[in-house]
Amino acid sequence: PEVRTTQQYNTFTAGSGSKFRRIMSGRRILPRCLSTWLLIAFALFAVAAAGRDFYKILGVKKSATEKQIKKAYRSLAAKYHPDRNPGDKEAADKFNDISAAHAALTDGDQRKIYDREGEEGLKKKGHQPQGGNNMFNMFGGMFGQQQQKDEIPKGGDIKMDIDVTMGQLYNGDIIEIMRAKSVPKEAKGTRQCNCRNEMKTVQLGAGRFQMAQQRVCDSCPNVKLVTEYNELDVDIEVGMAQSQEITYHGEGEPHIDGEPGNLVLKINLLKHPVFTRHHNDLYCNASISLRDALLGFQFDIEHLDGHKVTLKRTEVTAPGTTLKIRGEGMKHYDNNHEAGDLYVTFSIVFPSGTMSADDAKSLGTILTSGAGTHAVFNGLEQRYTPAVHRY
Repeated sequence: PEVRTTQQYNTFTAGSGSKFRRIMSGRRILPRCLSTWLLIAFALFAVAAAGRDFYKILGVKKSATEKQIKKAYRSLAAKYHPDRNPGDKEAADKFNDISAAHAALTDGDQRKIYDREGEEGLKKKGHQPQGGNNMFNMFGGMFGQQQQKDEIPKGGDIKMDIDVTMGQLYNGDIIEIMRAKSVPKEAKGTRQCNCRNEMKTVQLGAGRFQMAQQRVCDSCPNVKLVTEYNELDVDIEVGMAQSQEITYHGEGEPHIDGEPGNLVLKINLLKHPVFTRHHNDLYCNASISLRDALLGFQFDIEHLDGHKVTLKRTEVTAPGTTLKIRGEGMKHYDNNHEAGDLYVTFSIVFPSGTMSADDAKSLGTILTSGAGTHAVFNGLEQRYTPAVHRY
């Protein structure tokens, strides 16, 4: 680009095509490329100074309840957690933003400050949100500087079962559990921290040196672990399966020099008095009288959400007959609008006592089919396989 020096007054010279060039008095016109970079830098700095929109990051409204914020955080944290996205810088940055938004919006005092003054207000009040893009990191990467990140130590994960009913898996539910969590608090004195091994040059004598490994530690404020009790909302989603895990990042064992581990809850399905689940299909049994088995029947059974399922047959029902009712099984976890099938197997309740001679004679005249037919077989080897009737 052309750089000009002018006289001590401003002049304007007209060029072809009605283009004008302004010549500034006693100054140099900056090259256009540098001016563009400065404008971009200023715009980026202005955006960074304005702070992040925590509600937009979590995808919730400003009027969202704490439960809604926590639910949005759990969903996004599971998606962008570094353990699921190793080496993905964009996912790591999003996870940091999500964590910062969750920390600010689930703390009553911090949320009030943020609603009034934004992220800059939190910093002024001594609340330093974590995560996000650092302006200096961005410009360092622009001009070729490399940053080295030390591996952050992490506390142990806590794994435990959570009991849920079949109805909670079919309908979805939120279970509130009381969590006893060890939290590091600042205490008096100092302690050794960030210990590492470094290579040092040790003089053994005149002109003799040796490289040796030496343990070096920093001095940090002392901490103590204090047990705090807080309520944790466990979101049981529709269609979840036995042994499926729900992970709460940062709710595990603490690490005084790093990040806490995770709390992992594993679904433990309790026995239901009526239904058994296999994948997304439900199974149950129903007993009918001998009369219903011969003449047909119609009755309703109550499903897991209270709606009625009608069972109906007009044919003879043999012991072990199974009805398949499409779409009345467990709802799918990935798509709650789809469901498995319901299988109902029937057993026959025979009348007790002794039948009178007249009744026996009347019944014998009706039940003529198969009279006198007998079969003997190995019941342990040859098992009866009931026919499945689909409806």
